[in-house]
Amino acid sequence: MYRWNRRDFLRCVSAGALTAPLASLTGRTARAAVSGPAQRLLILFTPNGTIHEHWRPSGSEKDFSFASGTILEPLSDLRSDLLILDGMDFNTGDNHEGGMAAMLTAGGLDSIDQYIAREIGAESRFTSLELGVQTSAWGGNTQTRMAYNSGNMVTPDDSPESVWSRLFGGMGDEDLLARRLAVLDLTRSEINDLHGRLGAAERSRLDTHLDSLDSIERSLSGSCEGVISPGSSSTTDNDVFPDTAAAQIDLAIQALACDATRVVSIQMSHTVGPVAFTWAGISEGHHTLSHASDTDSDSVDKFVACERWFAEQFAAIVQQLKETADPNTGAPLLDTTLVLWAKELGDGRLHTCVNVPWIMAGSGGGFFTPGRYLDLGGATHDAVLTSICQAFGLSNTTFGAGSAGPLAVLR
Repeated sequence: MYRWNRRDFLRCVSAGALTAPLASLTGRTARAAVSGPAQRLLILFTPNGTIHEHWRPSGSEKDFSFASGTILEPLSDLRSDLLILDGMDFNTGDNHEGGMAAMLTAGGLDSIDQYIAREIGAESRFTSLELGVQTSAWGGNTQTRMAYNSGNMVTPDDSPESVWSRLFGGMGDEDLLARRLAVLDLTRSEINDLHGRLGAAERSRLDTHLDSLDSIERSLSGSCEGVISPGSSSTTDNDVFPDTAAAQIDLAIQALACDATRVVSIQMSHTVGPVAFTWAGISEGHHTLSHASDTDSDSVDKFVACERWFAEQFAAIVQQLKETADPNTGAPLLDTTLVLWAKELGDGRLHTCVNVPWIMAGSGGGFFTPGRYLDLGGATHDAVLTSICQAFGLSNTTFGAGSAGPLAVLR
């Protein structure tokens, strides 16, 4: 059986060659529905909203399609794996910065990835992994960050080489591992000596530091091996954006596949992101194109082309998860992984967080019913985030600063 890799899949998507049912591509027969909570979360972010006319599918909830030339057409062969969410408003946040800050937090102190990671990632080498593609040229601020832990921004790693080094570097070097663990043991011993001589507040801070040392020790003691380094490259050169994105996607899937983490995010650029899709023959920046008026058909067509490229990346992620074995069961990773493609704005030209287009892939361990196009009719995104939490077996009935409960229609 031919095993599809990401680059072959993207070439076929671009050429319109994937017309056969995915079962014929994978050689798999239908398998029984998975039951139980979702095990893994992967979040993809792409910026600057959409133009709904060129994004929306046509048809009904269960019988929908993506018209030729539209943004989501690259997802056509994955329809049965998708929940297309239309008509969703943010419960808080507006404009670029407000939308970016509220997108995954719903106005609370924690983003959904960090919130879930604390519950399901404690025993993983990495409680969570945050991967970026040119996110930090403007520094760390509400325009460039989407992940928050207890109100603190979490910085994504824009370097595939650095990510690879953290995940796989030094594997098999027992002497190096022993030296690193010895340093951790010494540090832990010194902290424990201090613990009994400090007040309650200082002891609490030390406990937090001890927890971080435990996390570091887990990250050093993993067994992921045999993954080739992507090599060094610029983290800011506009023209290497697609290569960096491809490397980060591969590393994210590999990290899930060897159980190095259960929660991973891939942030492509940031709100007001200036990336120019030169590899697609487009010289104008993505943010500039996102403001194209309907009368400027050339700029609209270029923006749609950029968004189709993002859709291809999402399609590649979903396809790789279908083609990669779960390290515990041998079943496809997508069976127990929930994938969220999130945006921070609705129509980027209006600067509003209304009708924000989100897409989920996978059933989340059987919690959701994919293969549907849903108009949420103004339901707020805190309700969607609450539903995602419950897919992972969490008991919270609201999320962030919102008050909406989970959405039954997603089930």
